[in-house]
Amino acid sequence: MPFSIPVADQARVLRDIVDLPKLAAHERFAHADAETVEAVLEGAAQFAVGEFLPLHEKGDHVGAQLKDGVVTMPEGFKAAYREFVEGGWMTLSAPEEWGGQAMPLSLSAALMENLNSTNIGFALCPMLSLGAIEALEVYGSDELKQKYLEKIVSGEWPATMNLTEPQAGSDVGALTTKAEPNEDGSWSIKGQKIYITYGEHDLAENIIHLVLARTPGAPAGTRGISLFLVPKMLDDGTRNDVVCTKLEEKLGIHASPTCVMQYGDEGGAKGWMIGPENGGMRAMFVMMNNARINVGLQGVGIAEAATQKAVDYALERKQGARAGANSPIAEHPDVRRMLMRMRSLTMAARALCFYTFGCIDHGATGDEQMKLRADVLTPMAKAWSTDVGCEVASLGIQVHGGMGYVEETGAAQYLRDARIAPIYEGTNGIQAADLVGRKLGLDGGLAFDGLIATIRAEAVDERLQALADAVEQTAAMLRAAEPDNAMAGSYPFLTMCSVLVGGWLLEKMAEHVDADARTKAASAFFNATIVPEAFGLGASAGAGAELLYSVDAEALG
Repeated sequence: MPFSIPVADQARVLRDIVDLPKLAAHERFAHADAETVEAVLEGAAQFAVGEFLPLHEKGDHVGAQLKDGVVTMPEGFKAAYREFVEGGWMTLSAPEEWGGQAMPLSLSAALMENLNSTNIGFALCPMLSLGAIEALEVYGSDELKQKYLEKIVSGEWPATMNLTEPQAGSDVGALTTKAEPNEDGSWSIKGQKIYITYGEHDLAENIIHLVLARTPGAPAGTRGISLFLVPKMLDDGTRNDVVCTKLEEKLGIHASPTCVMQYGDEGGAKGWMIGPENGGMRAMFVMMNNARINVGLQGVGIAEAATQKAVDYALERKQGARAGANSPIAEHPDVRRMLMRMRSLTMAARALCFYTFGCIDHGATGDEQMKLRADVLTPMAKAWSTDVGCEVASLGIQVHGGMGYVEETGAAQYLRDARIAPIYEGTNGIQAADLVGRKLGLDGGLAFDGLIATIRAEAVDERLQALADAVEQTAAMLRAAEPDNAMAGSYPFLTMCSVLVGGWLLEKMAEHVDADARTKAASAFFNATIVPEAFGLGASAGAGAELLYSVDAEALG
């Protein structure tokens, strides 16, 4: 069967988990009434399937092409992006002041999931603009907002994020790109950035780069970094001094041009500072936090697509005689186990990502507790959901057997595309370190403890209650641990927490009065098979760092 957007599942999460009706009762989101939300969900599904899905395989096979500093997208991409802009999809959650519709972020999450499930390489282009809009609105000068925000909000001018340099990956403080002041108030930017998603392309006439750089005399490390807006095209119609010198050859997301960007080879790329001097990391983190949850949605989107493809194959592929001669492989217990795991993980990850955006929405209405909860949930939403995307895509290949390993079925593309998500926008290890190093202590520890208390008050299944006990005990241990020991246990702890939250949210939907059989089955399977796996992670989280350094790193080679 052809891929179909799980509109009913998305609507349930928005109702039962996000509590969209409560948001719509607040004046900020009064226009997000039930009729409008239904229309948005249906329209977003039709758009993604009609415009992005037909380009999914072409984007993988043809990919973006670079010649003489110009990147050309595969045939059909430019027209589809124009439809995206003209349909107003970029404006969904953007501020009304700049031409947006000011819908809840949790509703726009459904759109982004759809774009990711139908064509993740294409979806990366609008995804980065979402964070740029937020960063500019919070830190941009009135002049920059007036000049650029409306164009970015509409999608006419997509935006990028420029952090990484050859010597400065996750260690952003090691970057060396320079910014020198000009007499007219602008800055001249010189340096090289790598791994820049959609740094150059032909989908739009202009691209707005948000670039981290150092000003003269800036302090070392992250304290001395400033953020600059650097447009591809200047006001007079001339090309700015910024060029793509290389496209990376990648495992997946071939439709997304991953660029090496050179700034200032002809004297200096002209840019304008966003926020205060040396305040670049604060501004960039506004963009990155938005992007991190959206990357979590990449895991959800790929998991949904991989699950549907695996179920279709398992129903049509006949082998063995479990339920009669020549039975579909979907009737065999181990195949059914994989399909159930894929479905339950996908639904739990969707609930986690939507809920995180929902907490931001509730925070925007004045609920400070929900705002803090979103901060706690963000590393889980990014890391666990992208791990789920990889696991589900891998299981999808396994369901297909040999036909999954060859490219003919398309199952392999999902795993190739999914594998980048645990790496970019802060590796999943960095997300785990953030959870333990910063979020456990947020608001004096009350933000994390409040989340666990809510789960305790609402969870029905005794296994979820027992896991909540284990999470609390492990959290107390990590709070008291030496830094290296805490970091050594951070990843298994993040997984424990994510499974607990995912299981609780999935159970909330299954307990609803009109829950369907699939949701109930997914919740029961999750609690019976995935929650127990998380118990063992407590021992791993407490194992400490000594074992990790018991031999020299060279001995591990």
